[in-house]
Amino acid sequence: MASQRRRSSSAAIAVFFFLLSLLAVFFQPAAAYYHPQGKRQTVAVFWGRNKAEGSLRQTCDTGDYNIVIISFLSVFGHGKYWLDLSGHDLRDVGADIRHCQSKGVYMLLSIGGDGDGYSLPSSKSAADVAYSLYHSFLGRPRAGIFRPFGDDTIVNGVNFFIDHGPADHYDDLANRINDYNQNIHDPIGIMLTATVRCSYPDPRMKKALDTKLFTQIHVRFYDDPRCSYNHAGLAGVMAQWNRWSARYPNSRIFLGLAAANVTGKNDMVGVGELRRKLLPAVQKTESYAGVTLWNSYYDSLTHYGRYVKHLA
Repeated sequence: MASQRRRSSSAAIAVFFFLLSLLAVFFQPAAAYYHPQGKRQTVAVFWGRNKAEGSLRQTCDTGDYNIVIISFLSVFGHGKYWLDLSGHDLRDVGADIRHCQSKGVYMLLSIGGDGDGYSLPSSKSAADVAYSLYHSFLGRPRAGIFRPFGDDTIVNGVNFFIDHGPADHYDDLANRINDYNQNIHDPIGIMLTATVRCSYPDPRMKKALDTKLFTQIHVRFYDDPRCSYNHAGLAGVMAQWNRWSARYPNSRIFLGLAAANVTGKNDMVGVGELRRKLLPAVQKTESYAGVTLWNSYYDSLTHYGRYVKHLA
């Protein structure tokens, strides 16, 4: 009997420590949850800008990405909403999101983009957009609110890509979305991220970022010759990178890069230059989190992300 009690006690202890190990996984900070292991880079990519890029499932199945940013919810703020995914069939996207999440890929919905169909004219409009985002994409279904990806699909967070229009009330929107975290049982909750222009500060996002609610900031070191590597050099990139890192030390900062040279801008950083010069420089800052690629279509042509993923 004593031997049996000892075996039962040992089994109970083993179960206890197993449960502790599970808690350590599920309740670790968000930054650690997706941070790369070993020498692999964390790579985020924008998806939804060209139907020829392939499905969301195919994008995740490459194994090249830790985070996929679905883009864009391009109309909001005036009682109307429009999700522009460049002709991708919405009927397939919900199942693909769940498939990607099952492989450990974080799925974010990006709002804004390169268009003029969005703005927040008041605090009330910010509250209305947060309400719609929560019940359409982030939380529980609600009668009368359309869920483009289906009732069973929830994205992990929202990416602010505010490239046009006034800067007003995006701080209100961030606070309102964050308020819904009280309804989220996932320990990480709704992730708030931002994609900003490389020149600090980005005037459209400064007030929102100063709420300190954004876990990730994706800084676009392309589309701007003042701070893209091929035009401004390493010094030009680092001058802005250090300003972003210093201002938001508690956010994870991503190096935004073009996955191909497009529209004659020559913004794609060569893999050799990235490995020898640019990555070692940005990796010296504690806030460095990984690389964000624009976009999955261009990456499907160049396979740039596959090289980036394995750079030390």
